[in-house]
Amino acid sequence: MNIKWLGHSSFKLTSEKGTVIVTDPFDESVGYPMPNVKADIVTSSHSHFDHNYFKAVKGNFDIVDTVGEHNIKGINIKGVNTFHDDEHGAKRGKNIVFVFDIDGIRVCHMGDLGHVLTEKQVEEIGPVDVLLIPVGGYYTIDAKQAVEVMNQLKPKITIPMHYKTEFINFPIDTVDNFLDMTGGKKILSTEMGITKKDLESEPKVIALNYQYSV
Repeated sequence: MNIKWLGHSSFKLTSEKGTVIVTDPFDESVGYPMPNVKADIVTSSHSHFDHNYFKAVKGNFDIVDTVGEHNIKGINIKGVNTFHDDEHGAKRGKNIVFVFDIDGIRVCHMGDLGHVLTEKQVEEIGPVDVLLIPVGGYYTIDAKQAVEVMNQLKPKITIPMHYKTEFINFPIDTVDNFLDMTGGKKILSTEMGITKKDLESEPKVIALNYQYSV
């Protein structure tokens, strides 16, 4: 499978058969230009403008924005109920964590998670191979909490998201603190291919580059 970072919390996940999932598409008022992307499935973790701008995505796609089990176009998707803050949603409402089974690889997109997971949530999420996790703080968990969640889920590959870059003015942190805490590295590419064999190596943290593509 292939994972491409589209900016903010949006990724393009492509299976070996060519099925495309786009997570949390955003309105360009966020600061990132939304690339020209076509999808078969689009997920939204919560109904905020920077995570549910479906108009930005092309194609005749299915929308998944609810908890529970879904099977669409041969892809198993599970939505797990969490919160956008650490006060059980009192500040910012609910958030859905999505787990995708793509080519036998379990990818977990944390959305705008605002708290460390409970034991029940860890159990509901289940095994995680690839973790897509917010690290910028303020609206979501920060770098320290993201490390705690990593330790809870024990993924083989972790890719940070929802952090400050030159494109956005949100009052959130850059990715640097998280990379310092985890020994992670930035790569020049916007995307990476992942096979089951890649999961046999030691756990690693990789920050993808952002580059606008038409």
